Amino acid sequence: ECLASPETMDTPRKVFERQIRYWECRPITADPTAVVSPSDARLLIGSLAKTSRLFLKHKFFELDELLGTNVSYWRQRFENGDFAVFRLTPEKYHYNHVPATGVVRAYYELDGVFQSCHPGVVVAQAAPYSKNRRTVTILDTDISDGSKVGLVAMIEIVALMIGDIVQCYSRERYDHPEPMRLGMRLERGAPKSLFRPGSSTVVLLFEPGRIRFCADLIANQQRSDARSLYGPLGRSPPVETDVQARSTIAGRSEDATP
Repeated sequence: ECLASPETMDTPRKVFERQIRYWECRPITADPTAVVSPSDARLLIGSLAKTSRLFLKHKFFELDELLGTNVSYWRQRFENGDFAVFRLTPEKYHYNHVPATGVVRAYYELDGVFQSCHPGVVVAQAAPYSKNRRTVTILDTDISDGSKVGLVAMIEIVALMIGDIVQCYSRERYDHPEPMRLGMRLERGAPKSLFRPGSSTVVLLFEPGRIRFCADLIANQQRSDARSLYGPLGRSPPVETDVQARSTIAGRSEDATP
């Protein structure tokens, strides 16, 4: 599936930052209201109406910490909404794609430290209140020819070894990459960004009542015959589902009105 020929992939970094023929090997649904996975990743889904905190990179994040403490308007819009957490492991394809068609209403970076996903590394490091560096992009999908699923926050969180998240949106394939900017229209399924080497996480936040996650994802997460290493201590973690970039994870709620 790699776009480059095998003989050119002669370093680990080139393998990690590989481009793929996603237009062939990551098909996308024709339904314009479907929300798609931004990444090849292991996925957990849930509702902020049931929990006010997300357990990411072995740190608890409150909603305002994910979005930033000086953005009360956005925090209010996503309060009691739904979330999807995508955990990329080092062997995964590390480009992130646009989950829904919309216009960029906000884009900003939040400082933090680098933290590994692995529990052993977390135990070995101090600073239990440290938070990972992250980039926030807020899309308004209630536009003409948009996905009509409300506001969508895409939060890209770095991990150990990753010194950068390269914003490189391309309307077609990987051609003519552009940085993020306010007012920019992003098309669902197009490449948006690239994580530098390491492992990393993407979080999507949705306004309450605007989307419904796919039934198979909900059912798989509730399985009792599987266990996950990655969950809060002292409780049984939900089961992750392996998903590919551009695969459907949710649809517009039938009760929603743009």
